[in-house]
Amino acid sequence: AYSSIAHMGWMTAILAYNPTMTLLNLVLYILMTTTTFMLFMYNSSTTTLSLSHSWNKTPLITASILAMMLSLGGLPPLTGFIPKWMIIQELTKNDSIIMPTLMAITALLNLYFYMRLAYSTSLTMFPSTNNMKIKWQFTSTKQMPCLAPMIVISTLALPLAPMLSVLN
Repeated sequence: AYSSIAHMGWMTAILAYNPTMTLLNLVLYILMTTTTFMLFMYNSSTTTLSLSHSWNKTPLITASILAMMLSLGGLPPLTGFIPKWMIIQELTKNDSIIMPTLMAITALLNLYFYMRLAYSTSLTMFPSTNNMKIKWQFTSTKQMPCLAPMIVISTLALPLAPMLSVLN
């Protein structure tokens, strides 16, 4: 809920200046959120405790969840940074300095929220040898053929940023 409120704030701030950029922000947010929830469904993670045990079952999927969390938080080399960067540029072009500064500071709080989630659920720990050691060796029966391209687009679309600047 906090993530949705924060992203809606970014969309609301730019709506008056550039509605097309609001739509771009919404599409990227929906893409990143859908990918994140697909990863949670693939991993059968419903609580932070089950998420903390996911290294043992699916280490690659867990690393993808970490990358998605950082992308949703807006870490600069990832896709989630694109709309924030473009909105800050648009607001400064329209002689608004205080609003983008406050938004950038709150974006750091948002990134902190995602990093806290990543560290509190042990997403950054190496797989341990506990009683779930064997479970990761079994293949999953869940079929999600579009998951791989969605992960790539949701985390690595930053090279498309110069193409997106045409929208300005």
